[in-house]
Formats: sequence, C-alpha cells, structure tokens
Amino acid sequence: MITLSENFRALFYAPFYAAHEIGAFKAEGVEVAHRDTADPGQATADLLAGRTDVMWGGPLRVLLTHQTNPSSDMVCFCDVVARDPFFVIGREARPGFALADLASVRFGSVSEVPTPWLCLQDDLRRAGVDPAGLNRVADASMAENAAALREGRLDAVQLFQPYAEELLSSGAGHIWYAAADRGLTAYTTLVTRRATLSSRREELAAMVRALYRSLQWIRGTGGAEVARVLAPYFPDVPPTLFASAIDRYRGLQLYGPDPVTRREGFDRLAAAMLSGGALKALIPFEDCVDNSLAEAAVA
Repeated sequence: MITLSENFRALFYAPFYAAHEIGAFKAEGVEVAHRDTADPGQATADLLAGRTDVMWGGPLRVLLTHQTNPSSDMVCFCDVVARDPFFVIGREARPGFALADLASVRFGSVSEVPTPWLCLQDDLRRAGVDPAGLNRVADASMAENAAALREGRLDAVQLFQPYAEELLSSGAGHIWYAAADRGLTAYTTLVTRRATLSSRREELAAMVRALYRSLQWIRGTGGAEVARVLAPYFPDVPPTLFASAIDRYRGLQLYGPDPVTRREGFDRLAAAMLSGGALKALIPFEDCVDNSLAEAAVA
C-alpha cells in the first residue's frame, strides 16, 4: 500500500484523481491510498517525516527543501502538470494585451500559494516590467479577487479553474493571458524521498505507469466525460463549467505527453524562483529530479 498525499483540491490536478477513477492504479497492480492534507506545506512535512510515502505537488517545494537542506533526498519522479494552469482575467476585453499593460491597471494576484505569482513576476521582468511597480492586491483569495473584478474594484485578476471559467461564461471576465502559453514550466509532479524510491521501486514504477495511463486518458477524452468521471471530487462545480474548464486546459496542452520531467520546464521554474527571491542560487536538475521510472514507463 502506497500512501499518496494530495497537495490541495484543484481542477488542474485532474490526472491524479483520474488515476483512481479509471482504474489505472488497479490495472498496474498497485494499491494507493489517497490522503487529504490541510495545505501544501503540511504535505511536504508529512512526506519528510515518513507519515506518507508520496505526495503530488510543485517542484518548487522540492527546490525549497534542497535550499534549506542540501543533503535532502526529496525528489520529483513523475511529471503530470507540465505548464502553468493560471490565467490573467480582465474585466474588459483586451485582444492586444501585452504584459506591460498590467503596470497601468488595478491587479489582484494569487495569495494562496507562491508559484503563480513567482512565475508571473518573472514573465513581467522578461517583458521589461518591474513587478514592484504594479498596483497589486497581494493578500486576497482568488474568490475575493473574482468578486472584486465583478464589482469593478479590480481591473484584472490572476486565477485558476474554475474561477476563470465562471468569469468567462458569465461575461464578467475576458482572458488577457494564459500562463501556459509561456511554454513548459514544471508545475506538478509526484514527489517522494530517494530512500523510498529505492526501497519501494516496483510499487512506484507501477504508480508512474498508472499516471502515464491517466495522462493519455485526459489528453484523449473530452471535458464532458472527464467532468462526469471526476464529479465526486468537485460536487459544487456545475458539469458544463467543469467540462469547459478541462477542455480549455487540454487545449493549452497543460498536461505532459508522458511522465518525464523536462529540463526546460524545470529550469524555467527555477529561474522564476531565483528572479523572485525564493531561491538564492540555482540547484541542479539532477539533485531534484529522477526520471528513471518515467523513462522506463515510456520505453
């Protein structure tokens, strides 16, 4: 039995839920117990303390752990969300949007987790914009920012699904920027400790094969069917909204074609963390990623 810790509940984690619901774990002969956690930080603490075997989460957590403890054996071993799932949604249509436009509007960024803003601030720097110069609300939740956009207190907000789709479907918001369009950004992988990777290698190899099945299923299945299968995980999301959200993610190629973590995506995330001050120095890809099981699954 492998104990798998959920990072937090989100639509863009669909392949992880699907691996249970389509029977991918069972097909690969591995028993996986899904465990909820209060927050991403707790999931990391549980993994390091041996209370769980595997978690899913951002390589950001692995990089931060290695920065604090260079001898850490925490490692990513199965890529799932290969691009950034967040959007900048504006109150009015702006078909010619450029990132520099954010310097002249009232903007609400994500406060719940650090990765979305770290990546966006790096995009801004690359576009020649000083992130510190934005008129930015940095401490409100996505739900609060969505309400502020509807009420005209903000001009643009940073959100993931289904918040983005709710605004789009009601006409209250318009896509200004899909962060997935920047290209590969290592966003969510399976994470374990190297000791566990060694001692439970066959079980973890089966998990990786199961996630490969799940990735193929998501990439080849329409949003309506994904929404039907995963409805128990999101009882408050209307099926049509759920389907539209997944189809938008699929169209953005959010999910990798296989479970191999690409160096390009990892390097883009690390560079964003460095430019945003979360990392003091770059940490080698090989310290944080082991692709051996993913490459074996593909082969």
